[in-house]
Amino acid sequence: MIVLLLAPFIVQTLVILIDEFYFHVRRGLPKWERLGHPLDTLTVLICFFFLIFVPYSSLALKIYIGLAIFSCIFVTKDEFVHKECCPASEQWLHALLFLNHPVVLASAGLIWLTFGRAEVPTWLSGLIPYAQMLRTFLWMQSGMVALFFVYQLVYWNLVWKAPE
Repeated sequence: MIVLLLAPFIVQTLVILIDEFYFHVRRGLPKWERLGHPLDTLTVLICFFFLIFVPYSSLALKIYIGLAIFSCIFVTKDEFVHKECCPASEQWLHALLFLNHPVVLASAGLIWLTFGRAEVPTWLSGLIPYAQMLRTFLWMQSGMVALFFVYQLVYWNLVWKAPE
């Protein structure tokens, strides 16, 4: 069960790294992407921080679901213009990211259940002994997403120079 919960994070990391360090670096990013991509990352970070810092409750679950839905919709905002500047292979990679995005947020939510409440559904109860490890994983994942957010802001907006 732990493998099923963690696999989407691994997929997301690998695919985003290919997107960033193969496609983005290769073609450069226009200003709307240099600003929009960190905002995409921020929506994920907000979801993760919510799970880490907000204790589970029925209301908190509803708020998290709202944040996750917002994030899933928000990250698709650029696809209308990506068709103009991205090759088909990059658009396909984006499709993989969009398919995996809600799975990552659902997995994070299930991890939250293991450390965030006393009564866990029976099918998740086997994870209770690993709750602290899963919480640490969520912290580590949040740290990596935060570093990626900072990288996106600094590299694309302060370091990178458009070819002349």
